[in-house]
Amino acid sequence: MEYFINCNTSPLSEYAGALNQQQVQHLYRRLGFSASVQTINAGTGQTAGALVDTLINQAINLAPLPAPVWANWNNSNYPADEDAARQLRRAQQDEWELAYANSLLNNNLRDRLSFFWSNHFVTELDIYDCNAYLYEYTNCLQRNALGNFRTFVSEIGLTNAMLYYLDGVYNNGNNPNENYARELYELFSLGDGNGYTEEDIIETAKALTGYVERGELGCETVMFNPERHDAGPKTIFGQTGNWGYDDVINILFTERPNEIAEFICRKLYEFFVHPDSRDDAGNAQTIISGMAATFVGANFELAPVLSQLFKSEHFYDDDALGVIIKSPYDVYFNIMKETDFAYSDTTVATMINYSGLLSQRLFDPVDVAGWQRDRSWINTNFMIGRWLTMEDVLDSFYQGDNEQFRTFGLDITGNDGLTSNNPDVIARPIIDFILPKGLLNESQYQLAFAAFRSDIDPTYYEGGNDETWTLATWPQAPFQVFLLLTYLSRQPEYQLK
Repeated sequence: MEYFINCNTSPLSEYAGALNQQQVQHLYRRLGFSASVQTINAGTGQTAGALVDTLINQAINLAPLPAPVWANWNNSNYPADEDAARQLRRAQQDEWELAYANSLLNNNLRDRLSFFWSNHFVTELDIYDCNAYLYEYTNCLQRNALGNFRTFVSEIGLTNAMLYYLDGVYNNGNNPNENYARELYELFSLGDGNGYTEEDIIETAKALTGYVERGELGCETVMFNPERHDAGPKTIFGQTGNWGYDDVINILFTERPNEIAEFICRKLYEFFVHPDSRDDAGNAQTIISGMAATFVGANFELAPVLSQLFKSEHFYDDDALGVIIKSPYDVYFNIMKETDFAYSDTTVATMINYSGLLSQRLFDPVDVAGWQRDRSWINTNFMIGRWLTMEDVLDSFYQGDNEQFRTFGLDITGNDGLTSNNPDVIARPIIDFILPKGLLNESQYQLAFAAFRSDIDPTYYEGGNDETWTLATWPQAPFQVFLLLTYLSRQPEYQLK
């Protein structure tokens, strides 16, 4: 697959014009998992300012997922029989994965961000293996996804999932464990080797000691024990005192605000705009610096900096479209959202399973650094897996209700779908709706047109049309749309967003 150099030179100033269909689709693919024809049509013609404000306000006002009945369970709530307990835990995890995946489908920016943060503040369910901790962790991600980053850092570090995952529960005053202190700086706030020393890590680990009371039943809330806290003086970023957990957060954000802002804004830029933020061909560094200034000026509130980015000329530049490789969840959820085909919890559970097979298992990134995204999603095995599973997905939709394929085509093509006798006229807007920038050239369009016509006797299409054919009336038209979508799902352009 072609590697996209970041040549985007557009500024951070707000995009002033009305958004066209392609730009609205770009916005929804990046801020969520795409959107239906109706949603895209409703956004087309709006300004970036108005549409982004709506999406951000929706995200801010969304309540987290309701707590499941097992949200506060410890090991005493499970059967004494180990096999029965294991089965019940697995059923609860399946239930929560399904609830969260449906939230990804339905809640656009809020859960696009909560999913992003799960790959920043990484934990792995297999390590702590406690469903109550999984709920608490997810709840923290959703509540803080678009809130204050300083508050977010403070809260996530005291979730039970994080305390177990990065060994905070073993961080005693007489024997400090440096694991969380190291990742707090290297992965969560500053970046590798940026603005801290090994001595800062050692001293920070001492300040974070004491959260070691794990209870006797297992899967209980970790408590702070002042007797297990290092009460001596520590020097962190040049500041000396008897520091504890809250002091570490305060010192970090007071002494290293610019480094934090640069690091986090770069990650946001690479996730939402372009994976290459360091190429000299564009002005990514200027954009990131502008975002960082906004971030610091807003006291680390996330909404202002994201609003600035999503409204910018830079975000809507043609060089920002179709340059990010879809994650497995993007591959499946995008087609579900864009076609608006009917689906059930069974469908969503299948997507969760397929995504796991393609290396993106929900709540279980590969390691503490998370999925590296983009080109790591693509290799020979994964590509074949994408093709075969997408064919299965589309086939299941077709078997469930083939007429919804005709409806989808008609929603896109409007009056042409009702009256045009030329299948190529119908196929082109479907192609352009599904792919972020269409196909590479006209010869590629001709191949796609041939796929759309492939189930019909070619004599019907001599000269490119036949007056007996329309998308609205031809009996085999739903299958033609199915064939076209299947063909498109195997194209390089489909792998991009």
